[in-house]
Amino acid sequence: MATPARRRRSPDDELLPLSDALIVLGITRATWYRWRDRGYGPEAKRTQTGRICVRRSVLDAFLDEMDAA
Repeated sequence: MATPARRRRSPDDELLPLSDALIVLGITRATWYRWRDRGYGPEAKRTQTGRICVRRSVLDAFLDEMDAA
């Protein structure tokens, strides 16, 4: 049986740990969780190891949206 084809992501679309995403956004961890509670901010995923990560493309799109506003 063949394995399903996996989508390849470009190297620019890496998973950033939350700490790196916070530096890019220029916010504190408390602000991140406040935004998350209010439904604001870039979409984040929890990895199998329990770490919260943000995809680079999602973070860039969020920053572009903030600049446009």
